[in-house]
Amino acid sequence: QVHLVESGGGLVQAGGSLRLSCAASGRTFNSYAMGWFRQAPGKEREFVAAITWISGITYYGDSVKGRFTISREYAKNLMYLQMNSLKPEDTAVYYCAAGLLGGGSLVAEGAYHYWGQGTQLTVSS
Repeated sequence: QVHLVESGGGLVQAGGSLRLSCAASGRTFNSYAMGWFRQAPGKEREFVAAITWISGITYYGDSVKGRFTISREYAKNLMYLQMNSLKPEDTAVYYCAAGLLGGGSLVAEGAYHYWGQGTQLTVSS
């Protein structure tokens, strides 16, 4: 069974940086893409970034381009989201997700089969 566990959330001041981690287990992810989504209170879940596990091709949501970087440690089944120049509007619960390649657009929730429990990021102004 696939498990995704996020860590690294917390409270940070605007302009600061933080790195989220996602530990994946339960299978090999060679045919998968991994992604980050976020959900702020009262808002729909929003695509943040995605990465194809083997080739490392990355995708970013418009609101985070140039500030966030997604990466993975292939051998350790770890995925990261480096977040720089944080803004109060980045405040949300951040979710790690995994989905088979070819299952749809990687910016859409429907492409992902497995989800973590989420980690809270709060950015103070």
